[in-house]
Amino acid sequence: MDNITVLITGAGAPGAPSIIQSLRLVKERKIKIVGVDMREDSVGFSMVDRYYVVPSANSDKFIDSIIQICSKEHIDVIIPLVTKELFQFAKCKYKFKKMGISVIVSDELPLNIANNKYLLMEEAKKIGIPTPRFKLVETFESFQKAIFDFGYPKVPVCFKPPVSNGLRGFRVLRRDINRLDILVNQKPTNIITTFEDIAPILKDSQSFPQLLVMEYLPGEEYSVDALADEGKAIVAVPRLREKIKMGISFVGKTVKDEEIIKDSFLLIKGIGLHGNVGFQFKRDINGIPKLLESNPRMQGTMVLCTAAGINMVYLGIKLVLGEKFELPEIRWGVRMIRYWKEVFYDTTGSPFTL
Repeated sequence: MDNITVLITGAGAPGAPSIIQSLRLVKERKIKIVGVDMREDSVGFSMVDRYYVVPSANSDKFIDSIIQICSKEHIDVIIPLVTKELFQFAKCKYKFKKMGISVIVSDELPLNIANNKYLLMEEAKKIGIPTPRFKLVETFESFQKAIFDFGYPKVPVCFKPPVSNGLRGFRVLRRDINRLDILVNQKPTNIITTFEDIAPILKDSQSFPQLLVMEYLPGEEYSVDALADEGKAIVAVPRLREKIKMGISFVGKTVKDEEIIKDSFLLIKGIGLHGNVGFQFKRDINGIPKLLESNPRMQGTMVLCTAAGINMVYLGIKLVLGEKFELPEIRWGVRMIRYWKEVFYDTTGSPFTL
């Protein structure tokens, strides 16, 4: 089997090391890994074979810089790990294809749905997939009405911008909190607050941000790593998120939840997704798993799937290269605990590890 060269963007992203690790575990061929990032001190640079600093995805020079690197390094496959880059790559996917380079990314229309939580929720409703109750608001008055219509302060209510990444802009509003305990004993990253605390900020803002108000789901949370071929689901692996820090899974395990797998397959078909994609579900007060959001790219904790016997990173590469593969048996119940690891830099700025 021919050796290949893979380019990974966002080499400094939290999930990049585990994506690189999954590629290093491939035995059937040699994979050269080229990493790029907008930061010179990207941690992933210590783990790849070659690395480059590139402009931000918002820059007009971003794609041109990627093309130059691809030509120089003879890249076969591009794996975008940064959400903001996805649309850039989707627009140029067929341009890269003419260069003999495959990009693991969906087309623009499916991306637009998957990356917008409001559009995603509307699509899920059409398909018949359970969602939390939700309302898109564009004024403070409609925001306030939705919050109280959803039961606040008797029950918690949450909100988030329809287009955002990680925990950016996400808050849970609940009155039954000990504000002194949060102030004195908890870290300032706490997402719980009250309507009374955030109301003055939103009410006095010059332009009200578009927000998605949602029913609060108190149950277990799951991520799903899935692989799709132009809207046809190939496999979906749910992961129970047992412990979450800063929006990232630190403890989790693979679980064979047929309902979540079925809903993931339906979403892939309904939206028309391609390549490696992810979903998040959370159980409501009655234990029903409801859709939270979609990540239309490789997810950082996909390495848990690798440990469970299915290297989703490599299968995504084989898919876009047009290579045949058989799905391995998945080891359900495999548990992961994540820990910190350091990267060091010498006086020249070159990264190294111990």
